[in-house]
Amino acid sequence: MRCKVAFVGVAVAVLFTHLAIAESEFAPSAERIAQWAAMLPATPRGVGPTIEDRATWQSLARLPGIQAVVRQAERLRTEPIPEISEELFLEFSRNGNRTHCERVMNQHTERLGRLVVAECVENKGRFLQAVAEAARALCREKTWLPPAHDRNLKNYRGQAVTLDLRSTAVAWNLATARYWLGDKLPPEIRTLIRDELQRRTFEPFRKTVRDDGRKGLWRVHWLVVNNNWNAVCLAGVAGAALATVESIEDRAFFAAAVEKNVRPFLDGFTADGYCSEGMDYWNYGFGRYVMLAETLRQASRGRVDLLDQAKVTQIARFARRMEIVSGVYPAFADCNPAARPDPRIVAAIDRHDGTERNDVGVATLGRDSHLFSLALLDFPCATPKASAAKKPAVQPPRDWFPKAGVLVCRPGDLLHGLGVAMKGGHNAENHNHNDLGSFVVALDHSALIVDPGNEIYTGRTFGPHRYESNVLNSFGHGVPRVAGRLQTEGRSSAARVVKTEFTPKTDTLVLDLASAYRVKELRKLERTFVFSREGRGSLTVSDAVEFSAPQTFGTAIVTFDRWRSLRPDRLQIGEGDSSITATIEAVRGQFSITPETIHEQLPGGRAPVRLGVDLKRPATSATIRIRIAPEKPSEER
Repeated sequence: MRCKVAFVGVAVAVLFTHLAIAESEFAPSAERIAQWAAMLPATPRGVGPTIEDRATWQSLARLPGIQAVVRQAERLRTEPIPEISEELFLEFSRNGNRTHCERVMNQHTERLGRLVVAECVENKGRFLQAVAEAARALCREKTWLPPAHDRNLKNYRGQAVTLDLRSTAVAWNLATARYWLGDKLPPEIRTLIRDELQRRTFEPFRKTVRDDGRKGLWRVHWLVVNNNWNAVCLAGVAGAALATVESIEDRAFFAAAVEKNVRPFLDGFTADGYCSEGMDYWNYGFGRYVMLAETLRQASRGRVDLLDQAKVTQIARFARRMEIVSGVYPAFADCNPAARPDPRIVAAIDRHDGTERNDVGVATLGRDSHLFSLALLDFPCATPKASAAKKPAVQPPRDWFPKAGVLVCRPGDLLHGLGVAMKGGHNAENHNHNDLGSFVVALDHSALIVDPGNEIYTGRTFGPHRYESNVLNSFGHGVPRVAGRLQTEGRSSAARVVKTEFTPKTDTLVLDLASAYRVKELRKLERTFVFSREGRGSLTVSDAVEFSAPQTFGTAIVTFDRWRSLRPDRLQIGEGDSSITATIEAVRGQFSITPETIHEQLPGGRAPVRLGVDLKRPATSATIRIRIAPEKPSEER
C-alpha cells in the first residue's frame, strides 16, 4: 500500500487551546489501565495467524493473491535492497519532491511484508535470511519519518524521535512480522525489532501522553487533530504494543491510552457521518480505525468495541451513501477521481454488523504489503462464513448529509441514468479544497462533469502556498468566479443551506455562497440545483448574483472528457450515447465560453479542462443557468 500523507494544517488557536491543558490530559486513568490489564492475555498477541498455524496458511496458500506474493518474494530475495541515501532524503528539502524518497521507503516496507508472507506459506526457512535483511534495512533507516514529515530534519539528524503515519505503520508491521515468525526469526533480529520499537515508538508515545504532552506542536498534534493522522498513528502504536510488549501492565497502558485519545478522530466527521477528507481518506483513516477497533476487540476478548457507537455507524455508512451511479463516487477534497470504497473495509464493517457478503475481498488478497492489513482485512475475506449472506439494500433515490451540506441524487436505474453529487460545506475542512457549490455529474458508469480531485503531493501541497494550485483552489471546480476573484479559504467561507425540497421525481438544493467571496459590492449569490429523475435524468444549475455596482461574473464546468461546442449556447461532453449536453442561458446578459486546460500535477498525468461561462459585460444582477442532460441516443436525434 502506498504511503499516504494527510493534511496536517490545524488552526493555531485550536492547537494552543489543546496545548494549554493539564499534562495528564492524554494519559489514561489508573482505573482504566487496571481494567485493561484484567482483559488482556498473559503474553503479547498480535493479529493474524502465526507460522505455527499450518492449517490456516495451507488454506491461504491456495489463493491466487498469495501465490503472486510468493513469486514476488522469490524475486526480492535475490535483489539488492535499495538505499535511502542522504541525497535522496534531502531532495524534499531542496525542491519539494516527496515522491522519490517515499517510493524507496515504501519498497522497504513492501519487501518485508512479501518475504514474511512467503515464509509463512512455505515454512521451509527459504526466506528467513531475506526477512532478516529486510528487517535490518528498516532498522538502519535514520528515521522512519518520510522527508515531508521531518522538515526541520531533527529526526534525520538524531535530535528527536517523533511519531507519524509511516513510522507507526512500520512499527506495527515489524511487530507483526516478529509475532508471525516467532522463534523462527534469528534471536538478534527479534531483539533488534524489540529495541527499535521501544526507541522509535513506545518511548516517544509514553512521553507524549505522560510527561511532556504540551511540549512542541509536532509531538502532540496528531493526538488532538480530528483527521486521519489520529486514527492511523494510534492504530500503529496499539498494534505494535499488543504484539510485542511483555509486561501486561505496559500493554494495558498502551491500550487504554489509545482508546482514550482516538476520540478526536471521530470529531472530524459530521454527526451525519460525512468524511470531509474524501473517499481515499475514508479508506485510509477510517480503515485504520476499523483495524484498530478489531485489534482492541480481539485483545479485550470482545469486551471493547470501538465500532459499537451510533456515530461510528453513521461514518461506516459514508462509503455506500456517496455512490452516485453504479461504481461512481465524487472526488471531493484530496481524493483520486478513481477512488472507490475499499471492499475489504466494507466487508469488515459488514462482518461486524452481521451482514457479510461472501463475494468481497478475495480478489484483492495479497495486494497490501502491510501484514496487519492482511491479517485484519484480507484474510477474513479469504475464508468467508458459510452462513447465507445478505444482499445489500437497494440504493435510495438520494442521500442527504444536512450537517455537511452534501447531497447525492440518483436516477431510478443506477446502471443507465444520470446522477449527481453537490457540495456545500466550508473552506476549512480536512484536506480542504475551496469548492463551495462544486458538483459532479455521472452517466451510466463514468463521471463526465467532475471535481478533479487531488494533485500529486509536493512541498507546496501542505504549506502556505497550497491554494496556488488551480485544482485545489476554486478555479479547478465548477463554481462561480465573482468580480474576477476566486473563493477564499477559511471557516468563514461557508455555504449556507437556504432550501431543500425532496420529492420522488425532483430534488432541489439552494446554497448561499456569498461568504466565500471577498467582494465588497457583492449583495447576493445563490446557487440552485434542481435534479430531475424524468427520463434518464437531468440537472439544472442556476447562479443568481446581485452587486451594488456592476461587476464581472461567471461560472464553469470542469471535465476530463472530450467536449465540443454544438452551438453558442450548447456543449456536448463525452462521446456517443454516453455523452451529456449542457445548455446555457444567461438572464439579462450575454455570455461567452472560454476553455482552459488546467496544468497541475495530477495522478496519471491527466489535465482537466475548465469551460468558463462568463458574462460579456459587468452587471449589477444576473442569472446564469446550465441544464445538463444525457444526449439523446443516436436513433432519437
